[in-house]
Amino acid sequence: MRDADDDNATATGDQFPTVEVGGTIRLGQFLKFAGLAESGAQARELITAGDVEVDGRIETQRGRQLHGGELVTVTTEYFEQTVRVG
Repeated sequence: MRDADDDNATATGDQFPTVEVGGTIRLGQFLKFAGLAESGAQARELITAGDVEVDGRIETQRGRQLHGGELVTVTTEYFEQTVRVG
């Protein structure tokens, strides 16, 4: 699995890396793009298991539109990672 600090993430003024997406993106797509999920199937599993938060609230809709500025956190028994949508 790729780390969110890879080439598509840039530093921001806060403690979380920002992943630039250049517009709106669905949550499931963002998880893959940011390297928080290896596949669409894994993104779906993370979301339906309640392992994904958007701005501190559990999000269960894979198609949720992200517009930029949101904090997305994935928490599993193996890792916790938070990134900002750019």
